[in-house]
Amino acid sequence: MSSDTPITGVTACGSSLLDQCAAFLGTIDPRAYTAESRTIRGGTLGKHVRHVVDHFAAALAGYRQGEVIDYDHRERQVPMEEDPGAAISTIRSVCSEMGALSEHDLRNPVRIRVMLAGDGSETTLESTLGREFFFAMHHGIHHLAMMKAIAQEFGVQTNSDFGKAPSTINYESSRR
Repeated sequence: MSSDTPITGVTACGSSLLDQCAAFLGTIDPRAYTAESRTIRGGTLGKHVRHVVDHFAAALAGYRQGEVIDYDHRERQVPMEEDPGAAISTIRSVCSEMGALSEHDLRNPVRIRVMLAGDGSETTLESTLGREFFFAMHHGIHHLAMMKAIAQEFGVQTNSDFGKAPSTINYESSRR
C-alpha cells in the first residue's frame, strides 16, 4: 500500500476523469453523441457526459457561493447534451476551476442536500469539498462505464480502463 497522497490528488483524479470524457468525445461521431441507446433506454452519451460534469460543477458552485451543494436539482437539456464542443468547453472550465483549489479549500467543511426518495424528501449532510469531489469522481466512473456500453452500440471502442474504478485497475494489475 502506498503512502497518503495530498488531498489535492482528489482534484487531479477528478480532472483526469473529465479529461478522459473530453478525449472520448473527440473519438465519436457527433450523431452518436445524441443517439438514444438501445441498451440503456433513454440514455445518450451527451446526457451521461452532462450528468458527470454536473456533479463536479455542483460541488464547485455550492462551495464558491457558500451554499449547500445540491446534486439533484440540476438543469437538463443544456447545450452540452447536444454539442460535444460545448461539453469539452465546460469540462475545461470545470477542470481549470478545480485546479485552482488549495489543500485548505478541499479540507473545508461543506453541506450537501441529498434526495432520499422519489417523493422528493431530502436531508442535509456534512462533508468536505475534497470528499464531494471524490464522490463526483467515483460516481462519474460508473457513468463512463455506461458511456462505454452505449459507445459500443455505435462501433466506438474505448481503452480497457475506461469506466473502471481505480481499485479495479489496481486489482487487475496486481493479478498480472
